[in-house]
Amino acid sequence: MAHDHKLEIFRGLVKFKSNISKIWGVLIFLSIITTIEVVLGIIRPAFLVETSFLGMHLLNWIFIILTLVKAYYIAWDFMHLRDEKTALRRVIVWTPIFLVSYLIFILLFEADYIHEVYKEGFIKWNF
Repeated sequence: MAHDHKLEIFRGLVKFKSNISKIWGVLIFLSIITTIEVVLGIIRPAFLVETSFLGMHLLNWIFIILTLVKAYYIAWDFMHLRDEKTALRRVIVWTPIFLVSYLIFILLFEADYIHEVYKEGFIKWNF
């Protein structure tokens, strides 16, 4: 049995009259986030590049967070997760977020350790 799709985004903050206008609204939202990423990548503000948090520059954290926001929103809107039950949404969304966060944590700390070994250890940079 078919049902009507919700013609709103951001939990009802923005409402549309048709599916076509909603698709344009989602395209504009995703384009804005992508434009922010591209502009930050081109400009590379000094305070974001020079400041580190958990072993990585703030600019890299901003890229990771914006990419996760885009991925979440695409899954939420185009895969119709907003229409599913709460438990299923949490399983589908929070599991990958937890696993990606854990992977980033492991990669950052292992890479920092290897960098310190090469920098201060007995092994020389011979690449």
